[in-house]
Amino acid sequence: MADKSDKSNKIKARLPRGLADRTPGELAATRAMIEKIRAVYELYGFEPVETPAIEYTDALGKFLPDQDRPNEGVFSFQDDDEQWLSLRYDLTAPLARYVAENFDALPKPYRSYRYGYVYRNEKPGPGRFRQFMQFDADTVGSASPAADAEMCMMAADTMEALGIPRDAYLVKVNNRKILDGVLEALGLGDDENSAKRLTVLRAIDKLDRLGAGGVNALLGEGRKDESGDFTKGAGLNQDQRRSILDMFGTAISITRHNPDGSGGHSDLDTIKHLRALFDNSRYHEGLDELEQIVVLNISGGYGTDSASTPRIIVDTSVVRGLEYYTGPVFEVELTFPTDGAAGSPRFGSVGGGGRYDGLVSRFRGEPVPATGFSIGVSRLLAALEFLGKVDLKTEQGPVVVTVFDQDRIADYQQMVARLRAANIRAELYLGSGKFGPQMKYADKRNAPCVVIQGSDEKARGEVTIKDLIVGAELAKLEKGRDEYLQKQAEAQTSVPESDLVAAVQRVLTRHKPAPR
Repeated sequence: MADKSDKSNKIKARLPRGLADRTPGELAATRAMIEKIRAVYELYGFEPVETPAIEYTDALGKFLPDQDRPNEGVFSFQDDDEQWLSLRYDLTAPLARYVAENFDALPKPYRSYRYGYVYRNEKPGPGRFRQFMQFDADTVGSASPAADAEMCMMAADTMEALGIPRDAYLVKVNNRKILDGVLEALGLGDDENSAKRLTVLRAIDKLDRLGAGGVNALLGEGRKDESGDFTKGAGLNQDQRRSILDMFGTAISITRHNPDGSGGHSDLDTIKHLRALFDNSRYHEGLDELEQIVVLNISGGYGTDSASTPRIIVDTSVVRGLEYYTGPVFEVELTFPTDGAAGSPRFGSVGGGGRYDGLVSRFRGEPVPATGFSIGVSRLLAALEFLGKVDLKTEQGPVVVTVFDQDRIADYQQMVARLRAANIRAELYLGSGKFGPQMKYADKRNAPCVVIQGSDEKARGEVTIKDLIVGAELAKLEKGRDEYLQKQAEAQTSVPESDLVAAVQRVLTRHKPAPR
């Protein structure tokens, strides 16, 4: 009965929905990717800062794109002094608190970067996680469009530093004031319609995921998803919905045709075309700011109308879902198909950002302009794997020193110490199995080789180095062939104990991975 009771009380091992475990290979690939991003950000003069994962709830504000969940989309709890605390939902709101709290001590403009996990209390689904990593860079204290243009340029340089070809990505830029102006022109600009404007914003931001039909439903009465959940819409009439979708439902671009036969996509001509569509001061203010960014991008060789392949373009469908954006917004889209076939869906957005001039001001009661850019680390890692730029398989493990004689543990430990002193990853087998289980363990550890010294080797003053990678290749070859005989010689060698380090280094050099 006792055994039965114990079994019934066992806790089931299970991972909560919307979360993911990460393997050594994923962690190694993420670390390498982060270092490349960090190098670009530091090249642009940004410095690191770190803020905690938990903030006072009122400091984070209510800016999330999905607020149809408990606690307004964040994970919150009450402290023993009855103050509400929340896990951060992004890295920007905590930065705003940090800058406000240390305002006088920081240089202005203040340029910083940071990375870490963020948390969303949202409905999990394919590609939608409750915990994910972001890598941000922000400039606080500059209202210049040059700061926004620089963010776009840095985003483009980051993609190329990660090995993404120039024709496989685009940095798309727009201005939130253009959307605000269009909504004002459609009679939705007053305070009474603030909730509708927010619903419109979040509907447009879902264009990539839901398509024009899904966005149209959210602009109207609402939409029921695949699970049967209903999301209430903005309640706009048909003419309002058509005007919004015509403007933001697809990228508007003008192609310049010059008398000499040259031409191509022109952001300057696109902005000129957009000016004629609406007569609204806020709308035109957004276009003025957008034009300044375009001119700077062109001068840097990043934009359209320049000699090189455009890396940054105007795209009116980019609005960004977070409520705190006040001006220019940008997004990095990977343009290659997800299955390698022409016409298949593109990989989509892997990062974005924009200007948020009101976020720091919430704490100080005075204008503090700011702009920033955020990379979705996990999504970008998946894209790099797809392109073959990273390998998420378990990285090469340590050299394993096997144990033939438990009474000689100290001898084996000395071997491990010698390898580590030479900066070679090594471990002593600490299990209880005989030689067979030790070899299986080394295979599971992805060890490149094992070190063996039984009584015979000890008597001769030798150690045996068994190359597990060559051994695996050997098993696939036909016996007797020249290649088989060569690899057989490489698979296992005995050397004087004094040559242990040099012999292991030869194996590691043989299997050193080629740079990607």
